[in-house]
Amino acid sequence: MPKVFVTRKVPQKGLDMLLNQEGLEVEIWPEPLPPSRETLAQKARGIDALYCLLTEKIDDALLDAAGPRLKVVSQMAVGVDNIDIAACTRRGIPVGNTPGALTEATADLTLALMLAAARQLLPAAAGVRAGKWGTWDPLGYLGPELFGSTVGIVGLGRIGLAVARRLQGFNARLLYNNPSPGPYAKEVDAQFVDLDTLLAESDFISLHCPLTPETRYLINADSLRKMKSSAILINTARGDVVDQAALAEALQQGVIAAAGLDVTSPEPILLDDPLLTLPNALVLPHIGSASITARQKMATMAAENLLAGLGKKPLPHCVNPEVYN
Repeated sequence: MPKVFVTRKVPQKGLDMLLNQEGLEVEIWPEPLPPSRETLAQKARGIDALYCLLTEKIDDALLDAAGPRLKVVSQMAVGVDNIDIAACTRRGIPVGNTPGALTEATADLTLALMLAAARQLLPAAAGVRAGKWGTWDPLGYLGPELFGSTVGIVGLGRIGLAVARRLQGFNARLLYNNPSPGPYAKEVDAQFVDLDTLLAESDFISLHCPLTPETRYLINADSLRKMKSSAILINTARGDVVDQAALAEALQQGVIAAAGLDVTSPEPILLDDPLLTLPNALVLPHIGSASITARQKMATMAAENLLAGLGKKPLPHCVNPEVYN
């Protein structure tokens, strides 16, 4: 009987697709935190399929521990920087992900971060709870308007494009930077510029690029100094796209005005990280895809990929299609 290990409880619609499959032995990790490295290696031993999340590192050592029966790795996420794709491909193991499922939810949260950081919603709400709301203050909690601003989007892919569509309703001037211009940018009247121009001219800078060797610490002390002192940085991509220490220093010194982060490095962020002490830093616990619709879709897409792999069929959403060659 094929064995499946699911590394965390996920939305029930995805689990039911596996649990209701006849002739399948499914084990689900029951704890709220992911299994340790050692436990994961133990649980993976002899399995036929692995249903995992971004919190698991899937590398040569883990694949060796799993053994030769492993037929498919299916991840409930779009990004797969936690998985050694080359190592899976060498073993003939297809890797599945969930592209498109979280696009709209993450775009919604991006705008929420822009508005919350700009209008100081967190300090304002904290002030109310602390009894500091004395009266209407003409100078209290002032911030820039998103409407009519210039927004720079780094990575105009699925999510970046969805953010751009929303910003059209705010009459925003849109700049974007990609490795090369994309024809789909015409849809949102976005202007392709080099990164330095985007940094210098944008009131809001929103990161949507994948984490690669080229984008690691793309936002660093040097790039932060190229931004407007009134600029607001938003990151819903990956934590390591931003040098957090440099960002904290920039926020403390007024190099930029504010930042809204849904991703950090590491995750969870360390409690002694200086970003958590700054009123102009809004840090969320990676909830970009945390809508009911998005998470259910991600869970079912991951289950579809896994079942296809067990059935020796092409995965509907395969990261390494060259494995079939």
